[in-house]
Amino acid sequence: MRRHGAGNSRGQQLRWLVFWCGWLASLAACAGELPLLLAERYQDNIDVRQYWVSEKLDGVRAHWDGKQLRFRSGNSVHAPDWFIAVLPPQLLDGELWIGRGTFERLSGIVRRATPDDAEWRQVRYMIFELPEAPGSFTERIGRIKSLVAQAGVPWLQAVEQFRLPDDKALRRKLDEVVRVGGEGLMLHRADAPYETGRSSTLLKVTPWLDAEARVVAHLPGKGKHAGRLGALRVEMPDGRQFSIGTGFSDIQRRDPPTIGTLVTYRYRELTRKGIPRFPHFLRVREAF
Repeated sequence: MRRHGAGNSRGQQLRWLVFWCGWLASLAACAGELPLLLAERYQDNIDVRQYWVSEKLDGVRAHWDGKQLRFRSGNSVHAPDWFIAVLPPQLLDGELWIGRGTFERLSGIVRRATPDDAEWRQVRYMIFELPEAPGSFTERIGRIKSLVAQAGVPWLQAVEQFRLPDDKALRRKLDEVVRVGGEGLMLHRADAPYETGRSSTLLKVTPWLDAEARVVAHLPGKGKHAGRLGALRVEMPDGRQFSIGTGFSDIQRRDPPTIGTLVTYRYRELTRKGIPRFPHFLRVREAF
């Protein structure tokens, strides 16, 4: 019995070692992240007329520094030479994107150290900002359109920006986008100069909330999920734990995210105890 207990203790110590190593790796990755503009969440008292609106793309953030394409982490994107040859010397911020609901396929394409030309032909670089450029966002939109037109290639595009008259129109547009598989909407203040960091200059609107948590355990499945993952036990940054049991593909249930992995999930609201209500797995948080 003592040997069995010692084995369990060593196993638990190993799991926690993996867990904390994962946290430290994430902190190191965050420390190297590029200084980009990050969105806050939309509030109902916002005057929508002051903002440009666009669809929130389910892609991979990419920054062009005039010479090299980089992920938000600062790591290089190994894109084909022909893909970046047409990019201007102007700094660009946008999303590498294929289409709605294709994040996992996109992630596999852009993470490869050796790019596959045929796969990259599916990828578009969707530009929504010009870092360090002068003027208001409205003025920068015009400049983005001009740069895209000058490049004249299908894989460099401007994210469509439009205006809405009020919150009701915004909610109708949100419903329309979500109904066809989109994630939500982004609002960018029309008169805003370029800035970095998290700011109310940029707002995201989705029918759910999202956050990240660390995997601490795999809970076994029952019924049709017997013999594979039933749910992930995860821990929030403040130490509170809860389980995520929906949102997984069959492949993910057979081969779930490892203990210590940071995952992104969505939820409706927080309970009075601060636990996410109706959590739904989205994806593994990729450092890229």
